[in-house]
Amino acid sequence: MSTPIGGQAVLEGVMMRGPSAWSVAVRKRDGEIAEVNRSIASVLLRHKWLRLPVIRGVVALGESLSIGFRALAISANYAAQEEGEDGEVETELTRGQLLFAFGIAIGFALLLFKVSPAIITSWLPVDGTAAFVVVEGLVRVAIFIAYLLLIGLLPDLKRVFQYHAAEHKAINALEAGEELEPERVQRYSLLHVRCGTAFLLYVMVIAIFVFAFVGQPVWYWLIASRILLLPVIAGIAYEVIRFAGKHPQHPALRTLLAPGLWLQRLTTREPTLDQIEVSIRALREVLRLEGRITPEERKVEVMA
Repeated sequence: MSTPIGGQAVLEGVMMRGPSAWSVAVRKRDGEIAEVNRSIASVLLRHKWLRLPVIRGVVALGESLSIGFRALAISANYAAQEEGEDGEVETELTRGQLLFAFGIAIGFALLLFKVSPAIITSWLPVDGTAAFVVVEGLVRVAIFIAYLLLIGLLPDLKRVFQYHAAEHKAINALEAGEELEPERVQRYSLLHVRCGTAFLLYVMVIAIFVFAFVGQPVWYWLIASRILLLPVIAGIAYEVIRFAGKHPQHPALRTLLAPGLWLQRLTTREPTLDQIEVSIRALREVLRLEGRITPEERKVEVMA
């Protein structure tokens, strides 16, 4: 099977990526779909040792976050109608702006999902390492679910969640060998085993086992361990997601990963055909750039 295609919902659009390129498609205010394509020069291809298990997950996650921020910046520019006369996006976040936004987002996530659960649990009358890491894990998951429920109440995020589902449906249809037409893609599931939401849940569960080796140190080492061990935990979670992506129909594996699929119900909403069309556009473009689009699909794309 070819290397899987991944994706991400953005403002009024979807970003799709393959091994060597990514494309973001955005529905503009005038109803037209704008596309922006970028190549990928992954360091994983240049350094063999970075492709070792767990390490490759850390690198892949970093690259995915970087691409995700760039795609969000492009969609935000289109949403603000910052276009040139030729219809192309005129501005994009500079490297400095990208690093600043990246730092703020990562800092917030660490504070909310890593530091806060550890501090809250340290205030509780919990004795023993096993009990501490389990309670901490439950607190972390509870905060995560509460966060998703809270942001799900925001009207603007409903459309982002719809595009999230449109991304899943398009990838599910592609992996099933279905023709990439909105009406056909609409029939597919809005859940996917490689979803980032599920990935975050697996990170939280794996963290329980990793932190068990740390024990229950003083508060400053407690906080430091939660931050410093995050790359290791993320690398392990990446291997779980990668394995699950290769064996999506394995009964035992699907049972084990079911909570991650259930959690996606909080970050997806049934999309419209127009939203699925945007997702398909981004997917077709990545397939074209990767040289994987079939002659029949290329013909449909030209006629559309």
